[in-house]
Amino acid sequence: MALKGAEATTVQLEDLVPAATNTVNTTFIVLDKAARQAHGHAHNGREETCMSLVADETAAVHFMLWGAECEAFQPGDIVRLTGGIFSYHRGNSLVLRAGKRGRAEKVGEFTMLFVETPNMSEMRWGRDPGDPRKMVQEAVVSPYSQVFKPLH
Repeated sequence: MALKGAEATTVQLEDLVPAATNTVNTTFIVLDKAARQAHGHAHNGREETCMSLVADETAAVHFMLWGAECEAFQPGDIVRLTGGIFSYHRGNSLVLRAGKRGRAEKVGEFTMLFVETPNMSEMRWGRDPGDPRKMVQEAVVSPYSQVFKPLH
């Protein structure tokens, strides 16, 4: 969702749409976290990342953690993301992340309603025929995460 002037609009995960801008402000609970992976990085050798599964009361999504974030956030943490970005990472993986301009901070733990489906990272998106600058959902690839097993 876009920022309107200086005010930030908070969105629910079900309202995420892929975009190339850091305008996602939302709150979610971390459900699961995968092991760290090291990737080459032009400035300092290797950058570590880890994928997590996060959710709110409307949907779930894959959330990419970078560097120190991998240790800072654990399953059960409630996280507020400001200035995040929901876009394709490494070509084909659609993830939510703080990016260089965003910020993720722990604001609580364990007390948040959530659902595991739909998973917004498991949607196939395409250009809106009426406005090619916008993306629209074309199909559901999988109702649940294909990276993390369902909790139930």
